[in-house]
Amino acid sequence: MKFSCEKETLLGLIGTASRAVTSKSAMPLLEGLLITAEPGSLTMTGYDLSMGIRTSAEADVVEPGSIVLNARLFFDIVRKLPQDEVHLETDDELRTTIKCGRAVFNLVAIEADEYPALAEVSGETGLTLPQPMLKSMIAQTIFSVSDNESKPIHTGCLFELADNILHVVAVDGYRLSVRRETVEGSLPDLRFVVPGSSLREIERILSEEDGTVEIYPDRKNILFRIGRTTLITRLLDGEFLNYQAAIPTEFDHIVTVDRQELITCIERVSLIVSEKLKNPVRFHFDGSYMQLSCITAVGKSYDECGFEGKIEGLEIGFNNRYVLDALRAAGDDTVKMQLKGALNPVVISPLEGDRYTYLVLPVRLKAND
Repeated sequence: MKFSCEKETLLGLIGTASRAVTSKSAMPLLEGLLITAEPGSLTMTGYDLSMGIRTSAEADVVEPGSIVLNARLFFDIVRKLPQDEVHLETDDELRTTIKCGRAVFNLVAIEADEYPALAEVSGETGLTLPQPMLKSMIAQTIFSVSDNESKPIHTGCLFELADNILHVVAVDGYRLSVRRETVEGSLPDLRFVVPGSSLREIERILSEEDGTVEIYPDRKNILFRIGRTTLITRLLDGEFLNYQAAIPTEFDHIVTVDRQELITCIERVSLIVSEKLKNPVRFHFDGSYMQLSCITAVGKSYDECGFEGKIEGLEIGFNNRYVLDALRAAGDDTVKMQLKGALNPVVISPLEGDRYTYLVLPVRLKAND
């Protein structure tokens, strides 16, 4: 195998494919990247037996071939090379030479024949979305994915397409996030759950500006095609929460609040909260003001935030991080907060429509909270 390409092109391929490479494995092959050179094209593949990423770019290929190199070492070498064209050549005994400028590295590659094949996806049924749409839908729900492996289905996001409305849903037992978008075209109803770890990598690959992403789910796996990059990952099995039934439809109080002002107030009050000093933030609704307070072992904090509407005598406690995550994800200048009682969840939504819904369960307050 023998090829050459620009350093930044090579670094981009390695960086993308390496996201699917395991750092420690009993199989050295899984710590490596499969490098495949074909006429005019260079392809990198990373695979941890659960998720695989294959990405390609144009390159000057003199001799086609395939090898496997340790992903971390290869990335570190290329990253430190000068800004110039990189030349890589491998002989019949897998002795590999990497040259760039005056820098030369000699490595021993691994035979590519033993590298595991990525899972096959039929590609018969799927949908195509604008990249910015999917990127925002993932970003605005992924923070609610559970990290509790006792219920694996909730460690991923539910994708539900019905009547051309796509729902992306995440839940962790304390909060629920839902994003909705209308999808154009004649599309079948779909329902599948993608692991959160895979979605985080997809979010990084997606563009905020243009382009489309093709999505093909089948019974066990799903394929995302983003330009010249393909990500294949397993789907999660199990019974996902009935999120429609979990969202309240009746409220005693509906108020509107300046999102950034409320974020700033919660952040200020939360300065005395830490991983070691956990206590809920107390929200006391008094007329047209929220009185926010918190007590921990290091002291007390207090602030106020105005809102439009009127609530008298409602006090409710929340995990500060859960409310902040929802408010930061919402994005709108002004949001709607819907409440019922001290033991009922708060629902945060836009002033108009239902593009997003964030539900946060309360924390039962004690006298010294």
